[in-house]
Amino acid sequence: MPSLPRIATGAALFLAVNTVALAAADDLTTWSVGAEYSSGDYGSPQKTDTYYLPFAVKHETGPWTFKLTVPYLEVTGPGNVIGAGADRVVVGTDNAARRTASGIGDVVGAAFYNVLDDRKAPVGLDLGVKVKFPTANSDKGLGTGETDYAVQADLFKSMGSFTPFGTIGYRWYGDPPGVDFRNVFYASVGGAYRFSRQTTAGLVYDYRDAVVSGGARVSELTGYVSQRLSEKVKLQVYALTGFSDASPNFAVGLNLGYSY
Repeated sequence: MPSLPRIATGAALFLAVNTVALAAADDLTTWSVGAEYSSGDYGSPQKTDTYYLPFAVKHETGPWTFKLTVPYLEVTGPGNVIGAGADRVVVGTDNAARRTASGIGDVVGAAFYNVLDDRKAPVGLDLGVKVKFPTANSDKGLGTGETDYAVQADLFKSMGSFTPFGTIGYRWYGDPPGVDFRNVFYASVGGAYRFSRQTTAGLVYDYRDAVVSGGARVSELTGYVSQRLSEKVKLQVYALTGFSDASPNFAVGLNLGYSY
């Protein structure tokens, strides 16, 4: 029987190989670009500033959703913060001089299947897998240089203008030389309110267990507003505040998507 990481890898490779073919189908494809600035001390005497620019394509066909994200990073800090966004890990409290590194981050592929339709079932349920490929330069601290795998369940229920939602997942981390990462659970819970057909706002709380022994857990709250600019274009802006040494003190960002 194939292992779960191999299943996850196969799903992500299927996504990468079939993106062009899927885009030609009569379904929904979304191209998006984002920009985020985050800053935090992450338990170090010095702060780390990160610019994160993700480029992504998502394709929805029937009950399936496939997504591929290619990020660009610029990190200025002492070196104990690796990566950005959901793939950020904090290793120790580095006291070295601040340095700036930039380049392509780790590419992330995901495949999800809608198991339960919330219009027909008590709750909606999507099950999926994610794979983080080690495309970032680990020598610059832009990535760990290892492949990570995750399985995830997304729950949601539309109740008029309000939609509560939640996520629970488990992630297997690849261990770079000299570091022993823990495989951990992660979760989120939140809600979105639709003010009109064009405007939606929401709050989401994210949690992840510590990935290194004695390290901090991710604990952060994000508020966002999503505005449809046209039938095909949507803009989302957000702000984040962190409550632990594994999260930034704050982050602000936006994402612009085009669907057809």
